[in-house]
Amino acid sequence: MSVSMDLREVVGSQVCGNGVCNTELLPAINDGHGGVIVEMKEHMDSQTFVIVLRASMLQWKQQGKKGVWIKLPIGLVHLVETTVKEGFRYHHAEPSYLMLVSWIPNTPNTIPANVTHRVRVGAIILNDKREVLTVQEKSGRFRGTGIWKIPTGVVDEGEDIFMGAIREVREETGKQELEIEAVQWMPFEEYAAQPFAQKHELFKYINELCLAKVDRDYAGFSPRPTLSMFSDQPSYLYLNNKDLDKSRSANNP
Repeated sequence: MSVSMDLREVVGSQVCGNGVCNTELLPAINDGHGGVIVEMKEHMDSQTFVIVLRASMLQWKQQGKKGVWIKLPIGLVHLVETTVKEGFRYHHAEPSYLMLVSWIPNTPNTIPANVTHRVRVGAIILNDKREVLTVQEKSGRFRGTGIWKIPTGVVDEGEDIFMGAIREVREETGKQELEIEAVQWMPFEEYAAQPFAQKHELFKYINELCLAKVDRDYAGFSPRPTLSMFSDQPSYLYLNNKDLDKSRSANNP
């Protein structure tokens, strides 16, 4: 079926004639994760909006887009009901707008819940050959760059940070088809010598710390499980175990 026929079925005969559909589409920008963001600013009545929204959703589906975000200001609150009826759900709200979202493909929805902050995690995994586990990403800022990077991700709401890191490693090194292009063990020196790793200070520090821990007995901070009077959830105290043990030994000969 042609695009024009698909569009005719979606928007009806109001904007289609002689086999040609000339309908307006919603203004959108790419979001960096394979989706689009629509920020509504101009007034539009509900009847016109639903026609334009359906035509836009069809085009985005044909383009392989994933998440669709629609930001509705207070002045366009009359479009909320129409948007929800077209399959969107609330994501978050602020005093001046409501954000709605929809997931287009028939794949697991990876749109994160709304949060006040995000905790990002990364995992450096070395084997006994001094090789580090690396991945190439299929989407996001590293897409198509050829950069090999460590598995990274975002901790889910309510998820323990360590379990979040383990989950991300399992997902990415299991070659999650939606996000990961390739996986390999890579000599650490080769990984650290990549221009990207040399250019960005954070990655340089991480690589130096990793080598120091492997080659020079660098202890760093380690998590120690403990109990908290404020919560039944697991708690961790970050400390230098090695130096603490030395101090204890010196004070208790």
